[in-house]
Amino acid sequence: MSNAFVSISDPWSTFHNQATLAKLKGISGGAFYESKFLIEELSLSAGTANFTALSGTIGLSFYQMGKGSFKESKVGLAYAKKLSQRLNAALQLDYFFNRFPENDKAFGFPTFEIGLSYQTTKELTLGIHLFNPVKNGFKTYYGKEEMPLVLRFGGHYDFSERVLVSAEVQKNSDTATVVRTGLEFFPLENLAVRFGVSGKQLQYTAGIGYRFGKTNTDIAFSYHGNLGFSPSVSLHLTF
Repeated sequence: MSNAFVSISDPWSTFHNQATLAKLKGISGGAFYESKFLIEELSLSAGTANFTALSGTIGLSFYQMGKGSFKESKVGLAYAKKLSQRLNAALQLDYFFNRFPENDKAFGFPTFEIGLSYQTTKELTLGIHLFNPVKNGFKTYYGKEEMPLVLRFGGHYDFSERVLVSAEVQKNSDTATVVRTGLEFFPLENLAVRFGVSGKQLQYTAGIGYRFGKTNTDIAFSYHGNLGFSPSVSLHLTF
């Protein structure tokens, strides 16, 4: 769904908008792998775990992109809470690590993310998320390398239990605005089919998901006109 998830609640909300974690109950966790443009050195692995505690939801997340002498990693700790029947809020503390081939050690820095979600009606939910508002970054041998501030705003509409449409706008302080759209529908009770379109250099996404019991599996592909295909697979469980 081209990552148009800023208002959607699932175990992967630790990577999109932590406020939507407040809708989760019990314990959930998952693992994800993507082969970015089918280049092994750009592969991405991620994991998430969430559980209810302290009158809210705690979320843990980790990802690593790259292999060998080039790696970027992030760990996150989130807390999400319902402020009312419709409004949720969250804060996530992050720590980044970066290793470059020309350096003999990894560099790191802390930052944070904040998010809100608001259910305007039974069908329509809105979300807003801000990443790295302090524009922190890596202090390297060559000076500070700032990571951009990223603002996301959007929503999704449930036409029925079987059809959902989502859209969001992302503004990165270093790049142009990006619009993302996604569609999910269930031709069968436990089978989801998804499509998405995003970007000015259009990127297309498609995938399927299957739910059996407390386990969800997903396979997806994205296509960039200049860089090619990026397949991914994920698995998550809820208890």
